[in-house]
Amino acid sequence: MKITHHPEPESLMSCSAGSMPEAFAAVMATHISMCPCCRKDLSILEHVGAALFDSLVPTSVVRPAPVIGLRASEAGTGEVTPATSRGDVPSALLPVIGEFLNDVPWTRLSPGVWQHQIALSDGDRGDLRLIKVSPGYALPEHGHSGSEITLVLRGSYRDATGVYRTGDVADLSEEVEHAPLADAVEGCICLIATDGKLKFKSRIARFVQPLFGL
Repeated sequence: MKITHHPEPESLMSCSAGSMPEAFAAVMATHISMCPCCRKDLSILEHVGAALFDSLVPTSVVRPAPVIGLRASEAGTGEVTPATSRGDVPSALLPVIGEFLNDVPWTRLSPGVWQHQIALSDGDRGDLRLIKVSPGYALPEHGHSGSEITLVLRGSYRDATGVYRTGDVADLSEEVEHAPLADAVEGCICLIATDGKLKFKSRIARFVQPLFGL
């Protein structure tokens, strides 16, 4: 598996700092479990962050600060290593969808398109879902009212920004408009995090949008 599209540096830094919303952190964690290059970059960023933290001037506190215990737990090699799975689901997703993508309880959205929404913590901002697209089918053309990060878990798709294969990430801003087209042979399954509603061009897509929370 050759990964050619990676998250933006700003996303990797936010992930390293632990400041990402849950949905986006889930996509980043899944990609990192699949991508040796980003695991290496994340390890470097975590070492830099730890060095900056250690350079801060100590401040007296009334009671022990939780972050002190957290920093103590980081003592070790600093290496980021992925867990393993017997199926085709990356390690970071195993607790929420199991080991096999074929066993996911899909909900049909339209001809050739299914989704499975993944529950987030109460009050967390954003949406996290799996999207499955049959070979040769496309999602309706749409823009975004916020950010979107898409990770390909199986197959591939293409849009105006390029071709994305298994392990690739499309880290998109709200300015991007696209109509992802699934590979004609394999189709695709993607993990997608958003923090705003999609802005569909099609009137039919806009009509059914509230039914599926897109």
